[in-house]
Amino acid sequence: MAAGLGSAALFLVHIVLFFSPSFATDPFAFFNLELSYITASPLGVPQQVIAVNGSFPGPVINVTTNYNVVVDVRNKLDENVLLTWNGIQMRRNSWQDGVLGTNCPIPPKKNFTYQFQVKDQIGSFFYYPSLNMQRASGGFGSFVIMNRDIIPIPFNTPDGDIVILIGDWYLRNHTALRKELDNGKELGMPDGVLINGKGPYKYNASVPDGIDYETIHVDPGKTYRVRVHNVGVSTALNFRIQNHNLLLAETEGYYTSQQNYTSLDIHVGQSFTFLVTMDQNASSDYYIVASARFVNQTVWQRVTGVAVLHYSNSKGKASGPLPDPPNDQFDSSYALNQAMSIRQNVTASGARPNPQGSFHYGQINVTETYIIRTHPLVTIDGKLRSTYNGISYVNPDTPLRLADDYHLKGIYKLDFPSQPLDRPPKLDHSIINATYKGFIEIVLVNNDSIPHSFHLDGYSFFVVGMGMGNWTENNRGTYNRWDAISRSTVQVFPGAWTAVLVSLDNVGVWNLRSENLDRWYLGEETYMKIVNPEDSGNKTELPRPENVLYCGALAKYQKSSTRSIHEGSKIYLTLMVLLSALVSILC
Repeated sequence: MAAGLGSAALFLVHIVLFFSPSFATDPFAFFNLELSYITASPLGVPQQVIAVNGSFPGPVINVTTNYNVVVDVRNKLDENVLLTWNGIQMRRNSWQDGVLGTNCPIPPKKNFTYQFQVKDQIGSFFYYPSLNMQRASGGFGSFVIMNRDIIPIPFNTPDGDIVILIGDWYLRNHTALRKELDNGKELGMPDGVLINGKGPYKYNASVPDGIDYETIHVDPGKTYRVRVHNVGVSTALNFRIQNHNLLLAETEGYYTSQQNYTSLDIHVGQSFTFLVTMDQNASSDYYIVASARFVNQTVWQRVTGVAVLHYSNSKGKASGPLPDPPNDQFDSSYALNQAMSIRQNVTASGARPNPQGSFHYGQINVTETYIIRTHPLVTIDGKLRSTYNGISYVNPDTPLRLADDYHLKGIYKLDFPSQPLDRPPKLDHSIINATYKGFIEIVLVNNDSIPHSFHLDGYSFFVVGMGMGNWTENNRGTYNRWDAISRSTVQVFPGAWTAVLVSLDNVGVWNLRSENLDRWYLGEETYMKIVNPEDSGNKTELPRPENVLYCGALAKYQKSSTRSIHEGSKIYLTLMVLLSALVSILC
C-alpha cells in the first residue's frame, strides 16, 4: 500500500477488517437485487411474474474465483422471500444459504444483505427464490464464476459467453400452483417451456401467433461458451441446437471430459456448459430446442421451448421440423448411459492449480451409508405430501442453525433414518446427524413414476453409479471410482437408483432436497447437520452474521436489532466500497 496512506484511511481499513475479518484478503463484488412483480406474456397470455431489478429473468451475477460477494436483496413482493445460490459451496457459512433451515425469511418491504465467498470455485450456477414455489413465477438468474487469470482453462478462450435459462412453465403463478397442491391436486402438464423467459418460436401451426421468442446472435466460425440452466418446476428437458454439436466442458463447477453430444438431457436444477462452434452455412437460422423428456411426446407437444440461433450472415428464417429428441420413451437405458458418460476431466485444474483428479475419492473408505427412498405422493393427516424414507419434512418456525446458536432445544430431531423403515409415513422435523470429516455413501432410490432431481447444498458429490431396479450392495462393484463427475444436482430415474459419495468437510446445516418444486414444497427434503467437535471459537465455521434476521422462538430479538440489520448493512456496504476505491487508488 502506498506510503502516503493517511491516518483516516488506515482507520477505515481497520473498521472494515473488524466488520469482516475472514474476507479482507480477496476482492469484493457488490450487487443489488430487487424482487418485484411485473406483468409479462411469455406464452402470449398476460400473467404475473417475479422480476429481478425489473427484468425477467434476472441479471447475470458474474464474479471471479475467491471473490467476496455482497448481495443486497430487497423484497418488494407481498410475501416472505429468500434467495438461494444453487450449487455454490459456501465454505463454513451455511448462514448465507438462503433456505428456511438456516435463514429467517426476508419480510415484504424489507431487505437482507448476503455476504459469502466463492472460495475455490469456478463454473455455471444460478440463483432463485427458495420459498413456497416462488421459482415457478421467476426470480431466477445465472451466477457465473470465472477462473483467475493465473489458472489455465482446459480449452481455447471462447469468443463469447452465452447464458440460456430453460424451464417448464405454467400460466398459473406460484400462489395458484401451491394452492392446488394444498388442496390435494397434482400440478398436471405444464403450459409450455420458456427459453430465457420467452415462449416458443412459431415452428408450426401448434404455436399461437404473437409470442415473443428468444434469438441468440452469433458470428460464423466463432466458438461460444454456452451455459444452460434448467430453472423449471419439475420437467426434465432435452436440449439441442439444430445441426450443431454440443461439446460438453463443465457442469456445476467441475470441468468435464470433453465429448460431443447432439443433445443432452438437463434435469431440473442442473447446469451445463457447452462449447459450440458456429461451423454451419448461413442459408437459414437454426432451432434451439428444449423439449420435455420421459413423457408421451404427442400429448406433451406444447411443452417444447424453441429459440432461434441467428448467424450474422444468415440468409433466412428457421423452418421445417424440429430436430428429433431421443426416441426412448419406454426405455431409460439410453438416458442412463448418457448420464454416466459425463466424466470429470481429471487432468484439468479447477479453481486451484492442481488436477481435479488429485482427490482420489475411490480409495477412501466409506464411513456411513444412507439409503434414501422416494415414493409417489401420499396422504398424511388428510394432506397431499411427499417423503424421503417415509418422512415428510416440515420446517420449524425457528431456523435450525439459529436455534443451535441460541441453544434452543426441541426445534428438530437428529433421528433421520439411514434407510427406509417399515412404518406409515409421517410429518416430522427429522434431520441427519452427520459426522465431520466422514466420507458417506448416499443411495437414492426412486419408486415414483417421474424423474427426481436430488440436490445437496454446501457440497458437490461424486456421481459414482446409476442403475435400474432396486439397489443392492453388489451394485458397488459397478461404481466409477476414478473419474466420476462431481456436482451438486443429480437425476434419479423412475424405478431406478443413483449412488453418490460425499466428503463431509464443510461444517454447517445443509439442505438436502428434491429440486422438483412440487415435491420439495410437499416435504421431500431434510437437512444434514455437520459439526466439528473440536471447534472452539468458530475456527471451522463463520460466526452468526451481524445482520441476521430473527423469527420463530427468537422473534423477540428482531425489534431491538431492526436498525442494525438494515442500516448496518448499508453502512457496511458503504465502507467496503470506499475501501475498494481507496486501495485501487493508493496501492
